[in-house]
Amino acid sequence: MDLLLHIDHAAPRFVYDLGCGAGNVTRFLADRWPQAQVTGVDDSTEMLAQATRDVPTVTWVNQNLDVWAPTVPADVIYSNAALHWLPQHEDLFPRLFGQLAAGGVLAVQMPDNFQAPSHTSIADVVRSGPWRHTLEPLLRPNPVGAPAFYHRLLAPHAKAVDIWTTEYLQVLTGPDPVKEWTKGTWLRPFLDALDGAQRADFEARYAAHVAHAYPPQQDGKTLFPFRRLFIVVGKA
Repeated sequence: MDLLLHIDHAAPRFVYDLGCGAGNVTRFLADRWPQAQVTGVDDSTEMLAQATRDVPTVTWVNQNLDVWAPTVPADVIYSNAALHWLPQHEDLFPRLFGQLAAGGVLAVQMPDNFQAPSHTSIADVVRSGPWRHTLEPLLRPNPVGAPAFYHRLLAPHAKAVDIWTTEYLQVLTGPDPVKEWTKGTWLRPFLDALDGAQRADFEARYAAHVAHAYPPQQDGKTLFPFRRLFIVVGKA
C-alpha cells in the first residue's frame, strides 16, 4: 500500500500487477482505478485460481515474469515483492521501463533484508552441516542492488525517479517467529532440497541462529526489522 500511494497517475487505461499472487493487492489497484483494465500476472496456477474466484473483474494471466510483455504499452506497471526473484536487473528494469506508455509509471517494491541475520544465517547453516554439498549451489548473491544502481539504470531515460528504503519493525509472536517468516520465502528452497532428519536438523539449527539474533522481548514478542526498497519511475 505504501508503494501504491506513491503512484501519481490520475487515469491510467492499462494497469499490470507483476507477481500478483492471489490478487491480495491487485484488488486495490482495481479499486483505485475502476475505469482501467487491470491485469494480474503470475506463474502460479493455484494462486491465480484463487484470484479469479476472489476478484473476477480483473484479468489474470499465467506467465513467467522474465518473459512477460504487455499486449499494449502500459500506463502503470506495479510489482510488489516479486522482481528480486529474477536475475539481471541491469536488463530487466530498463526493459520494463521501455514497456510504459508516455506518462506511464513503473512502481516496484523489493525486500532488501539480505544482509540481515535472518538471511545471512541461512548461508552460515548451509556451510556448517552435512548438507553443504546439496545446499551450497542454492545460495545466491544479494539479488537486490543498491538504490544508486537503479537510479543509474533509469534516471537518464525518466521524467522523474523516486527511490527510497523503509525499515518496518515487524512485531512477531509465537515460537521461532523469524524462522517461520523466512520459511515462507527465502528459506523454502533449502528445506525443499532436504528430506527427513536432515531437513529437521537444518531447520532447527537455523531456528537457533535467528533466535539468538532476534531474542524475544520481556513481553514474549519478537522485534524483526525488515528493510524494503521502493522504486517509482515516471516516463515523459
